[in-house]
Amino acid sequence: MPACQHIGRVNLAVRFLVRARAAANCACDDNVPARYWAVSLMCRRRWVFALLSLPIAMSFFLLAASDPAPLVSRDEAILPTSVAAARRLLVSNDPRRLRRGDERTAVIPAALIDTSINYFASRSLRGRAAFILGDDHAEIRLTIRAPGISGPRYFNLSALFQEARGEPRIVAASLGAFPIPSALAEWLIASAISIAGFSEEWTIARQAIRRLAFEPARDSVELTYVWEPRLLDRARSMAFTPQDIVHMYAAQMALAGLLDHYTARARVPLSQILAPLLAPASDRTLPDNRATLLVLASYLAEKNLAMLLPEATGWPRARRVKLTLLGREDSAQHFGISAALAAWAGEPAANAIGVYKEIDDSRKGSGFSFADLAADRAGTRFGELVVDDYPRLYKVLSGTVTDADLLPSLAGFPEYLSEAEFKRRFGDPNAYSQQTAEIERRLADLPLYR
Repeated sequence: MPACQHIGRVNLAVRFLVRARAAANCACDDNVPARYWAVSLMCRRRWVFALLSLPIAMSFFLLAASDPAPLVSRDEAILPTSVAAARRLLVSNDPRRLRRGDERTAVIPAALIDTSINYFASRSLRGRAAFILGDDHAEIRLTIRAPGISGPRYFNLSALFQEARGEPRIVAASLGAFPIPSALAEWLIASAISIAGFSEEWTIARQAIRRLAFEPARDSVELTYVWEPRLLDRARSMAFTPQDIVHMYAAQMALAGLLDHYTARARVPLSQILAPLLAPASDRTLPDNRATLLVLASYLAEKNLAMLLPEATGWPRARRVKLTLLGREDSAQHFGISAALAAWAGEPAANAIGVYKEIDDSRKGSGFSFADLAADRAGTRFGELVVDDYPRLYKVLSGTVTDADLLPSLAGFPEYLSEAEFKRRFGDPNAYSQQTAEIERRLADLPLYR
């Protein structure tokens, strides 16, 4: 938008604000003599005008501050390298080995910060964000689609941070073409975080920071912090609300009761378990179903749920059986874990973690497997259905469901590939894309995923 149009809109907004201020300053006293009733009525009218004009003026200002094009334009994809970087960061800063007051310095890859900020903006604000690292500063850019404005308009917020001791501070900021005071920018960011429901966590995290240093040569940020156990407690409360815990207890009880009908170590098709767990009634809510998928994923991974949720320590344990999908235990595991990830964290996270797991297996595990990747993708699609189209999923699960309805044939997919073999055969992006396209084609042939 030309600068002159911006100035014109802002001038119009300012005139509204001036009139509103004038009306607000009008002396108005309910105890004046009756002969001054006309003056009193005029004051009240000016107050009404002030109340009406303020939102109008604000609307004009927001329109002037919006842009026709987004500052950040990207998808919400997460790369497997970001998953690997996050895992390394957590291992080197394992909260279970930290005590209150311990000071640590974490080296965080800039790409991981960029991915995390964009993921947060996508999931919590329905926007897009980016992190850009400079010599002695860093910039965060945020784009949100402007609501209630005809045509595609965007609010583009940019904030510049400099290296500092103590908690990070904004030194420059802008909303669209207009510079805004640093204090106002911090308030806007804090408001966005509060809207997303993370206000207390943001405060605790900022107070824990002792130094922020930018290392563009290493494409990383050094963060020195003092460990505060409340961070871990708040992280758990962010992930699981008290109501979530109630739903997970019910899901654990349902799983334990269902598996009691089978003998220990019996081979049980996953489809026989999913239907009664997810479709006992048509009025199940999304929290019910997400809790069920998480409890089932924990069971499939052979992990104690209490490691994730301390409240689960005394809950009944489900009998150990061998859940299979198309006759394979590993396919059931990949399917169930990816379904839970998709339902709780979204498709991008589920896909990235699935690919990362296979790459990691090629280096030190059973090898890269496109069959496992197909099970991951099927689980992701299933988890998305749980979130986005449960009524249709309920109709399917209420009928006769077999494993073949959940996962297509895995015949012909290369498996057990070492890292060297994987690079030799599928280092070419086209060769890799052919395999992933075949996975998507087979999934699309299943009525459940059409």
